[in-house]
Amino acid sequence: MFKQYTMELAGRTLRVDIGRVCAQANGAALMHYGDTVVLSTATASKEPREGIDFFPLSVEFEEKMYAAGKIPGGFNKREGKASENAILTSRVIDRPMRPLFPKDYRNDVTLNNMVMSVDTECRPELLAMIGSAVATCISDIPFDGPCATTQIGLVNGEFVVNPSQAQWQDGDLQLTVASTKQKVIMIEAGANEVPEDKMIEAIYMAHDINQTIIEFIDKIVAEVGKEKHSYESCAIPAEMFEAMKQVVSPEEMEVAVFTDDKQTRDKNIDAITEKMKEAFADNEEYLAVLGEAIYQYQKKTVRKMILKDHKRPDGRAIDQIRPLAAEVDIIPRVHGSAMFTRGQTQICDIVTLAPLSEAQKVDGLDENVTTKRYIHHYNFPSYSVGETKPSRGPGRREIGHGALAEKALIPVLPSEEEFPYAIRAVSETFESNGSTSMASTCASCMSLMAAGVPIKRMVAGISCGLVTGDTDDDYIVLTDIQGLEDFFGDMDFKVTGTTEGITAIQMDIKIHGLTRPIVEEAIRRTREARFFIMDNCMKPAIDKPRETVGKYAPKIIQTQIDPAKIGEVVGQRGKVINSIIEECGVKIDITDDGFVSICGVEQAGMDKAMKYIRTIVDEFEEGKIYEGKVVSIKEFGAFVEFAPGKEGMVHISKISNERVNMVEDVLTLGDVVKCKCMGKDKMGRISFSIKDAN
Repeated sequence: MFKQYTMELAGRTLRVDIGRVCAQANGAALMHYGDTVVLSTATASKEPREGIDFFPLSVEFEEKMYAAGKIPGGFNKREGKASENAILTSRVIDRPMRPLFPKDYRNDVTLNNMVMSVDTECRPELLAMIGSAVATCISDIPFDGPCATTQIGLVNGEFVVNPSQAQWQDGDLQLTVASTKQKVIMIEAGANEVPEDKMIEAIYMAHDINQTIIEFIDKIVAEVGKEKHSYESCAIPAEMFEAMKQVVSPEEMEVAVFTDDKQTRDKNIDAITEKMKEAFADNEEYLAVLGEAIYQYQKKTVRKMILKDHKRPDGRAIDQIRPLAAEVDIIPRVHGSAMFTRGQTQICDIVTLAPLSEAQKVDGLDENVTTKRYIHHYNFPSYSVGETKPSRGPGRREIGHGALAEKALIPVLPSEEEFPYAIRAVSETFESNGSTSMASTCASCMSLMAAGVPIKRMVAGISCGLVTGDTDDDYIVLTDIQGLEDFFGDMDFKVTGTTEGITAIQMDIKIHGLTRPIVEEAIRRTREARFFIMDNCMKPAIDKPRETVGKYAPKIIQTQIDPAKIGEVVGQRGKVINSIIEECGVKIDITDDGFVSICGVEQAGMDKAMKYIRTIVDEFEEGKIYEGKVVSIKEFGAFVEFAPGKEGMVHISKISNERVNMVEDVLTLGDVVKCKCMGKDKMGRISFSIKDAN
């Protein structure tokens, strides 16, 4: 039965159509917000997937180009692999919803969001987030919802709820907050150095709005929601844990896991695993789930020691940061490099500078093709965690980590006018034991400064963790979590920023939400830790951007020309500009408003190209001396090229103080000569003189 539901949300109508399409999906909602339309579906397999110890959830965000009235590019003219924006949107949907599914559920679940129409006033990403929650809540898939999502922008100092695409891109805040009825469950933010207090205000403004959306979803579920289906639980039997304690006591497990060296801990757990296998050799049921059971045993041990005894696996205090180290210029010949180490997490970041023409072109569901001038890539090879597997390119996690570090640094980058370069930073993970994305932020900040990029302020990042007890007041916030605390804890709260404010947030949790005191404490802790890292690690390595780019980096000089004369510089079919590029060994970019950038390694070639361009666009000045090459000889004189496509004529009488019978007696094609501009002749033509230039 087709039913339609509406609510007013941030001054626009949110409409949900149920039962209109996709009747065979477990749950489906056709979402409308303004003229933006997204089809959200939730489907689950009938049986659990065998041989896995995790919940197999897949989230997709499909950008159909017809939604923006475009035909896809490329030979096939059809949508290809997911864009970076689609991947990041899928992650933002996944992160708040995953903890709300049962932990012992092993049926495959797919949440699919297909963008069918785009209204730039209503972002499809937001609609997909709400649509995924609606489709899952009304389905028969076990889910402890509803949850809701709101986005907040900051335009001219004022908060904007669910901003338009333009407000989202150009404002000072890009905040996404997901909530349940009681708590915040996900935060994602990019910010232009927004103060901590203002960020908290924005987070809880979004949380309050989420409550109205949850009431709306509850109403839909009450009318059309299906009864949740039963499923085969994959939880570890309680009696198995008791049997394991007889083989390895809690005290032995504590000794095994409480060490600051990841390799030592792994060896200890391997030894315990072998001991368990021997003890349960005749029990196939226990052996089948032994890996998950040992994981749960470790988790219970770590959580108990942290929460009850305030003891961390590596012996640190609750608010203590692991040992820090930083250095720059570790890679020769690159444009900028830095390495940042925090405990057993180590990132090497390399910066490459290039002319703006090499900025990344991004063709998405916006009205126009846009460009990314700053690109941050993050790589996570298997050797960084002591494993072996072939590299198959970046996965969703790597793309997400690179995007977070990119978001963290964009607010402090100089404008194109101040620094006319495209910039690529690549973070190579050398070693990983927790929060490599925050180490990437620190390393890339130093690498940018080493490359001579005049960033406004230093940026650092850190992550806080959480272990909770049975009540909302029973919790411990941990500064600078390592891998073990991330795996067994309840939260990964990453914050980057400067001394002035926050530039990015990414919060993941494994529980059903955070109270406001936890959020506020985590933000306070990360601020203190950022300042400590900058003062005690980063500044001793490099405290400000270098005055100039390195000797191996391309140099760029700029000039402004009359836009009406761009055609003269380019020439017919690019003949003029290409000849300058070839002769001078440079790259030249010209914007529509006449902004010219000349990029090269050799200063002499760049100066020559600049001289040519100025000669082409400037009017010849009477009395000024010019230098050019003889390109044509006639009976009456010679034509001299002062710049590609810019010539002048020297009459035979102006070649020498002595009588010249034939031009060839004095000049040869290719001769480089100095000429003086003599002004206009009787016919209004510009004339030149060689004899008056000497």
